[in-house]
Amino acid sequence: MTTSTRETRIEADPEVPLVRITREFDAPRSKVFRAHTDPDLVVQWLGPHGLEMRIDSYDCRPGGSYRYVHSDENGEYAFRGCFHDVRPDELIVQTFTFEGAPDGVALEKLVLTDLGDGRTRLTTTSLCDSFADRDAMLASGMEVGVVQGYERLDEVLARG
Repeated sequence: MTTSTRETRIEADPEVPLVRITREFDAPRSKVFRAHTDPDLVVQWLGPHGLEMRIDSYDCRPGGSYRYVHSDENGEYAFRGCFHDVRPDELIVQTFTFEGAPDGVALEKLVLTDLGDGRTRLTTTSLCDSFADRDAMLASGMEVGVVQGYERLDEVLARG
């Protein structure tokens, strides 16, 4: 399965239970990195339109952890994980768990590539426990959240 919307590419690997997301931004790596590590910025863009976001904790450093909650009129959706490696302007490795399915843990890796001229390519991979978990992640509406979240991130990056 491969889906492209605007500049966002979401691919399900046929060999391993992995989702790969690729997106380019008109901003330098340092700004894209900061938008992923500063909770005051993360809350402005992560997730789809129409959801409120509350960050309970966000300590983006090796050994740190996070928990945030998206909510709307239908309820709350909490997510948590631990940061394993954080290299400024380059890399974030973390776990990711949707608390509504606490037995599923994905290992996520975010890599930022400098494309020159103030542009950055973001590549994330999410390695799930099984193909069933990977497919459930894809079926959950993840695509909408990713695409709309990155559109919102474009706006945050444009503001400074």
